[in-house]
Amino acid sequence: MWLRDELLKSIWHAFTALDADHRGKVSKSQLKVLSYNLCTVMKIPHDPVALEEHFKDDDKGPLSNQGYMPYLNKFILDKVREDFDILEFNKICWTLCFHKSICPKRLRISEDDAFKVWCIFNFLSEDKYPLVIVTEEIEYFLQKLMEAMGSGWSEEKCAEYRLQMNSRTCLTAWELIELVGTGYFSTVSRPTLSLAINEVFQELILDVLKQGYMMKKGHKRKNWTERWFILRPNSMSYYVGEDLVEKKGDIILDQNCCVESLPDKDGKKCLFIIKCTDISFEISASDKKKKQEWIQAIQKCIQLRRLGLSSPHRESRLRRRELRQRQQVEEEDLVERMRELQAANDNKERQLEAMKKMEEAAAKATLEELRRKKTQLDLQDRYRLDLEKEKMVRQQMEEQVAQKSSELEQYLLRVRELENMYHQLKEALEDERQAKQDEEAMRKLQARLLEEEAAKRTEAERQEMVAEQLAKERALQAAQLQLERLEQERRGALEQYKEVSRKLERATNKTRTWKDKVAKHEGLVRLIQPGHKAPQRITNWGPASFTDAELEMRKKSWQESKNQGAEAQ
Repeated sequence: MWLRDELLKSIWHAFTALDADHRGKVSKSQLKVLSYNLCTVMKIPHDPVALEEHFKDDDKGPLSNQGYMPYLNKFILDKVREDFDILEFNKICWTLCFHKSICPKRLRISEDDAFKVWCIFNFLSEDKYPLVIVTEEIEYFLQKLMEAMGSGWSEEKCAEYRLQMNSRTCLTAWELIELVGTGYFSTVSRPTLSLAINEVFQELILDVLKQGYMMKKGHKRKNWTERWFILRPNSMSYYVGEDLVEKKGDIILDQNCCVESLPDKDGKKCLFIIKCTDISFEISASDKKKKQEWIQAIQKCIQLRRLGLSSPHRESRLRRRELRQRQQVEEEDLVERMRELQAANDNKERQLEAMKKMEEAAAKATLEELRRKKTQLDLQDRYRLDLEKEKMVRQQMEEQVAQKSSELEQYLLRVRELENMYHQLKEALEDERQAKQDEEAMRKLQARLLEEEAAKRTEAERQEMVAEQLAKERALQAAQLQLERLEQERRGALEQYKEVSRKLERATNKTRTWKDKVAKHEGLVRLIQPGHKAPQRITNWGPASFTDAELEMRKKSWQESKNQGAEAQ
């Protein structure tokens, strides 16, 4: 069930935006529209007659002193159920007040991110009107935002911002949106800032304690399917994908549920089981660390259900508020004790002044007695008894004065002891504060030294890489030059080879031509002589062109010319 205080905060923003004159009154027509929209989104039957009856004494202009709050409580908030969309409800109130309170062009975040910061403000703000968020809650929100962005919390920027705020200890919703939207505490990109705001919004507003992909075993087909799981304080939902378009089911967590680790089986590792009253769910995580994180988160939800508590961040918010209230009460008690101590001190000082006056009166009485003795020497015998009585009275008075003086000294001693205790307490507090400052300074010094050492190491590695890269570039240039030189030599050798081939071809053609000419010439000019009766020889120059002796000579001459031509080549 949504708390009434959380719903009233959003409605207060819408009502304030409609109150243009800042008089706490809004026209009836505007309240009719607001009430109708609230009833529609909260799924409550709207009764316009009830609104007319409630404000029947003023049909013109602003509403009367009967007020809108009684109507809101009786006809709307008392009928609220859990089955309405809280985001749509907040969107309606946000739409009425956003553009009237802040300029979106000055922000580094989108309107949707500004809406999420506004919802977070309503969750963390105090339950007092006008709504503000105190410094402790601002720092809590900014720390979670820094953690979501993956950057550390800067105490220096926080201290600087406190100095800028001067004596202010709280912010309005629009001041918080401007603080986050201007990027004062973060220098990351807009998408990173938007993702961080969405993560904190899901945790604080949508009660998303943990989410991620895991494998789930089916109940009917017994197959393993990857699902996107979202854990909330009361349930664990699983979807087809992280876009949350198709929801496959819910695991309702109650005080009877339990979660246990399972050994590896069927090729699946990192298994655990969630046992409910009538059904069990076997799930496989991606690694052992994720498995342990999911088991601990589910056990924490079940424990909260058994204790009857709400979500962890809501309990944390209540504890922070109770701590602030106790500190405020202690401070008020300390101030009251200091005031009482001061009053007692003033009373003692007045008593001391009275005792001093009594002593002065006693001294005056003594002087008067001496004068009386001097003036009444002739009456000593007559009034001796009276004088003795007066002496006795004087002695009693002196004893009383001495007693009062001793009491005064004891009181002053007690006052000095209290002052010493106060100074010792103050010195102890100062020593503790100084020790914390020294510890913080030492931690910052160690962090700075580590950063400098990392920077030096990174610079040395970068220089070594640059030197190695230059050496490789020089070796590459030398190899390129050598390759170009070898390419030129290859081209020259190829040209020489082509030239020698051409010369050989010309020489071969010339030799062949010369042989043909010589053979033709010799065959034509040879005289025909009678030959012997031996068998005729067939040669290249015709039948019986040469004798055997001439043929041998021709062969020998041809062989020699061939050998000379080969040597010349």
